[in-house]
Amino acid sequence: MIGWATVLFWILVCLAVGQALLTWRFVSAMRRVRVESPAEVRCPKVAVILCLRGTDPFLPACLQAILQQDYPDYDLHVVVDSREDPAWMTVDRVVARCGATNVTVRPLTARRETCSLKCSSLCQAVSELDASYEIIALLDADTVPHRTWLRELVAPLADDEVAAATGNRWYMPASASWGALVRWLWNAGAAVIMYLWRIPWGGTLALKTGVLRQSDLLERWGHAFCEDTMLYGVLRRLGYRVAFVPSLMMVNRETCTLTNCYGWVRRQLLTARLYHPAWVLVVAHGLVISLTQLMGIASLGACAAMGYGTAAAWLAVGMGVYWATMTGLLVAVERGVRRVSAARGEPTAWLDVSALPRVTVAMLLTQVLYPVALVSTAFLRTVRWRGVRYRVAGPGDIRLLDYRLYVDGSREDQRLGSL
Repeated sequence: MIGWATVLFWILVCLAVGQALLTWRFVSAMRRVRVESPAEVRCPKVAVILCLRGTDPFLPACLQAILQQDYPDYDLHVVVDSREDPAWMTVDRVVARCGATNVTVRPLTARRETCSLKCSSLCQAVSELDASYEIIALLDADTVPHRTWLRELVAPLADDEVAAATGNRWYMPASASWGALVRWLWNAGAAVIMYLWRIPWGGTLALKTGVLRQSDLLERWGHAFCEDTMLYGVLRRLGYRVAFVPSLMMVNRETCTLTNCYGWVRRQLLTARLYHPAWVLVVAHGLVISLTQLMGIASLGACAAMGYGTAAAWLAVGMGVYWATMTGLLVAVERGVRRVSAARGEPTAWLDVSALPRVTVAMLLTQVLYPVALVSTAFLRTVRWRGVRYRVAGPGDIRLLDYRLYVDGSREDQRLGSL
């Protein structure tokens, strides 16, 4: 038993060191955040595209913020699922209140059966743009952009080798429910992985329109479940890079239940399974991390129960080293995001020391939820998103099964609809 405990101890230590090295790259990037001043940034004409189905809790704030950007030449193109959708009235109300003249609002008329509604909306919006737009910028309805959001997003595209720029999401929920805590913890690790493997996030994403002419990206979107994850592979084949913008860690303050969190995690993993070349590494990484923790806990309990004191000590120290390292890394990443968020004048005090016992339990829940979600995603063939079911047979074989008008009131649809 001592031999097994020693082996598991060193596995835990190696995992802790490996995780620390990978996470520190992300933390270092956050520490190098520098927002370009307006004079330093070229401002080509941008089409900001917002695809809507249903009224997200932060949609009014999102619309008002995007209409108040410190950027000289941009238009907002909104595609709403239908005129009967509750989001239509929200858009009309906010646009009228702001007195905006750079907004185009269209219902989704080119609804395709071969892709998600979001991809249908995106294809329609892009196809209606004229040649004056050099860049398209995408955001989700749960993204509330600060005034310099568009400048920061466009700035990296001045590099000829960069075809896309992206930020990422971060959760600071108003209510620290179990689901919200698990989502925060899972997303913290996902943000690091997305940074390391250059996985773009459609909630804050800019793309040169020239890439659309050089590639078959628009055709791919017409047969896809999501628009963002595939960009890495497409751009790499064309010799371009995706730039991560650390200052664009966008804070989401929604809460959720564990059930909704599980469905949301599976949708995120599904996009990686379908469109990212590192999917096998994602699975291997997730299973190794989670299963090692579960084996460590089970082995420690067995050793303690059977009186194997030395073996239990090895395991206890190994688990202690790993969890202490993970806690320290989580604190470092959280502090980095808080620094960026605070610089924008946003509140950051959502979690304090008194929540530590609850966070500890949530960490254990995450270690259970993640491998279950990974395994189930590998066999996932139908998925529900925004009240609509899709059959997912392959990356380019998506089928909308049962379209219906959006009905307000579904908490799952309202809070966890964005990918």
